[in-house]
Amino acid sequence: MRQPSLYIPHGGGPCFFMDDPRGTWTGMEAFLRDLPKLLPERPKAILICSGHWETEGFAFTAGANPELIFDYYGFPPHTYELTYPAPGDPVLAAKAAGLLSAAGMPASLDVTRGIDHGVFVPLKVAFPDADIPVVEMSTDLRMDPAEHIGAGRALAPLRDEGVLIVGAGMSFHNMRGYGRTSSTEPSRQFDGWLADAATADAAVRSDALARWADAPSGRFAHPREEHLLPLMIAAGASEAAGERIYSELVMETAISGFRFA
Repeated sequence: MRQPSLYIPHGGGPCFFMDDPRGTWTGMEAFLRDLPKLLPERPKAILICSGHWETEGFAFTAGANPELIFDYYGFPPHTYELTYPAPGDPVLAAKAAGLLSAAGMPASLDVTRGIDHGVFVPLKVAFPDADIPVVEMSTDLRMDPAEHIGAGRALAPLRDEGVLIVGAGMSFHNMRGYGRTSSTEPSRQFDGWLADAATADAAVRSDALARWADAPSGRFAHPREEHLLPLMIAAGASEAAGERIYSELVMETAISGFRFA
């Protein structure tokens, strides 16, 4: 069955695997844990774009057994011992790269790179058995939103093969803005705009998302857009209107997630 495409928050570092006395991450963790309920069936594989990997052109992990990249700092020692032994899928990686190349986009395979915390942290919550093959996709460091929407469009046929396409980032990602009450209103301004854009019909959505920096508080929400670009991949992979599937105030900022049928 055709899988949807998703844009999900990946949280802060290994947040779901630490003590959380204030319940900061409780709602987000519950959302991620329930992700399989939003799918028509168990995915045959997961192709996930992370905001933590940037390359010239697009790249895909192509190793058979990708290791974990602990690209977070200053967290408790046990969080560097997490495991997520999901297999890779070199065949899917090659097919994805081929689809982008056929669409005129530069794409390459990386057989040595592992999967970073923008991938294994949310997947460890959503699919804890680690038995679904995972391929990570990079963002293009040129950060052209229209290009990323086009990349998602090129990858869309994979959904009909049972591949779940996921963009993993944070819909608000201003590190200096987290935890400040002064961030709440501007984050809500951008979040409201983003929800309207993401849930619009595909043509309207693509045009709006390509101009995200002009949105209310756009550059406040994303001083640098690497955590928003995975949304462009997910949105581009669907011609249907999006649906907001997660909305919460986290660390005084509005955070959302979306599903595209």
